Amino acid sequence: QVQLVESGGRLVQAGGSLRLSCAVSEHTLRDYAMGWFRQAPGKEREFLAAIRLRGGFTLYADSVKGRFTVSRDTAKSTVWLQMHNLKPEDTAVYYCAADSTLGIMTDETSSYMYWGQGTQVTVSS
Repeated sequence: QVQLVESGGRLVQAGGSLRLSCAVSEHTLRDYAMGWFRQAPGKEREFLAAIRLRGGFTLYADSVKGRFTVSRDTAKSTVWLQMHNLKPEDTAVYYCAADSTLGIMTDETSSYMYWGQGTQVTVSS
């Protein structure tokens, strides 16, 4: 069974940086796209970034381009989300997810079939 485990969330001051990790339990996901999403209280889940494990192709939401970077290490079965210049509005639970669909990556939540449990990021002003 596929398991995704996020880590790295914590309290950070505005302007700070944070790197989130997503450990993937299943090596057969190598053709998958791994996405990062977040959900703040009372808001819908929001797509942030995705990376194709094979090839490293990336996709970003316009709202985080230039501040967030997604990367992966296939040997370690790990995907990271590096976040810079964090703002209080970045406070949310951050999730990683896996999409088995080949071809163009998507920002659609419904396309991602496996999800982690989430990690809390809180940005203080």
